[in-house]
Amino acid sequence: MEAEYFWKAAKKMVSACRDGEARSNPGALLGLILGACHKHGRDKLTIFTSPAFRDVGAWLEQLIAESTGKDNVAIIPVDREPILDAASYGDDRIFVSLGLEGERSVDLTQFSQRHPVIQISVAEATDLGQEFFRWEFATAVAGAVMEINPFNQPDVEAAKIETRKLTDEFEESGELPEEKPFFSKDGISLFSSPDYAAKIGGESVVAILKSHLSNIREGDYFAMLAYLEMSERNERQLQSFREKVVRKYGVATCLGFGPRFLHSTGQAYKGGPNTGVFLQITCDDAEDLPVPGQKYTFGVVKAAQARGDFQVLLHRDRRALRIHLSSIDKLEMLERLIVI
Repeated sequence: MEAEYFWKAAKKMVSACRDGEARSNPGALLGLILGACHKHGRDKLTIFTSPAFRDVGAWLEQLIAESTGKDNVAIIPVDREPILDAASYGDDRIFVSLGLEGERSVDLTQFSQRHPVIQISVAEATDLGQEFFRWEFATAVAGAVMEINPFNQPDVEAAKIETRKLTDEFEESGELPEEKPFFSKDGISLFSSPDYAAKIGGESVVAILKSHLSNIREGDYFAMLAYLEMSERNERQLQSFREKVVRKYGVATCLGFGPRFLHSTGQAYKGGPNTGVFLQITCDDAEDLPVPGQKYTFGVVKAAQARGDFQVLLHRDRRALRIHLSSIDKLEMLERLIVI
């Protein structure tokens, strides 16, 4: 894709968004819709794209979550969620479809009878340039409606601080601080805060996981934070588990691979409202690489990022459970997890 054509498309939207009348300003209109929906409790922005724009959802996730997820409010972006019928979704949803003309995309006709729907179609892939600017403009407007500053990320730093504490200790002692699971069996260890562990405690991984999920309430969302290889197989298995949750509990579900999501939805998870139920999944690495000039390895850094972020979630009184797979055979251990 030629950057020049991409930029030309963006300039058209820049010009259109100079209009002072919101009804004829594409960015302002979109932002007002998002902000108004949030004011009326529709704070789960569910994103569907056509195949050519499959990865655009991840960009929208980062933009929306990091910009609006603070001061105990947020628009929670939901990307690549398994598609169900319109009646299966709660009243906290707003749907957006972004597609390339001529490509197969999700038909949101049935959705519009129950939920707010935004449908955007572009003629060519280079027209994404204009959509990038439209959504950036809209996010700023939505932030104004929500009465928050969309240009800062106050809660991203909290996880960085906890991560640095752990890596500094590794530099001094040669190992990460010892942690004690509240339950461990057959290579699967479970971690949480003492109070929450007591609340969801059980005699098996299956029982504890079911107890954790039973804390999902209407208007909540469920997020899987997977510090695993972002492979097609892993994603397929996690998506399968995600579908079971959305079908059983009827809430929005999110899936993020760490540490990538930390600078994306991670901000909203920690800075937004306490409406998330979190399942963090970690695993020992089969292979590891050293960090030049440091004692710690990339695997240690990832483990510290996972533990640091999890600690911040617990400090914010989030309903969070961490499942650690001790076997280096991630795929086999992951299959065991999904079976439960």
